[in-house]
Amino acid sequence: MSRAEESEPVVLAGRYRLLEALATGGMATVYLARQRGRAGFARTVAIKRMHPHFAGQHDFKALFIDEARLAAGISHPNVVSTLDVVALEGDLFLVMDYVEGDSLSHLVKRANARDQRVPPAVVSGIVSNVLYGLHAAHTATDDRGEPLSIVHRDVSPQNVLVGLDGVARVVDFGVAKASRRIMETEAGRIKGKFRYMAPEQVRADKFDHRVDVFAAGIVLWEALTGRALFAADE
Repeated sequence: MSRAEESEPVVLAGRYRLLEALATGGMATVYLARQRGRAGFARTVAIKRMHPHFAGQHDFKALFIDEARLAAGISHPNVVSTLDVVALEGDLFLVMDYVEGDSLSHLVKRANARDQRVPPAVVSGIVSNVLYGLHAAHTATDDRGEPLSIVHRDVSPQNVLVGLDGVARVVDFGVAKASRRIMETEAGRIKGKFRYMAPEQVRADKFDHRVDVFAAGIVLWEALTGRALFAADE
């Protein structure tokens, strides 16, 4: 996602007040928001709001709800928690923990701009956190103890948030593969970023959670070197 250039007007979504746009992508915009409750309770959260022109389409709504359902099934300090889903007058909002910090992608870019590298000890700590979070996703089960068989399949520096607390968290399960998705991916359609894909994922062959580990290895290499492991015109 790219940094949003302008904030949309304040919108009240149930008990959540949207404050400002943080980033926007092809399907949704992420906002900084404030949750308010009884007895003066308040907390800062992040809210992913589906673009209105998608919210009215069944397929996109199912994908959005799937993302919330899958992420809610993963409880781990290295995965951004999903707290709530709000449907309001045709709008869909996914409420998540707010992580004050930045993406690994931006951290590497800033280091490159200063002709520096992120220290190896810092990189190893971040990627270790990512692997712990991915393991939690890969081994997640439903209420009956049945495996959810979640594969993130879009592990990349953009989807790693590094908090001011030094903890890295995996985010964005929007294109994740799982055994119980409401909306399955179209046959032969590849999801994710080619630059971080394992060969079997690029070929649209059968694959499992190991493609996420492969991608994490590429993230590690790029964060250490400050350059792309695989770079081509197409």
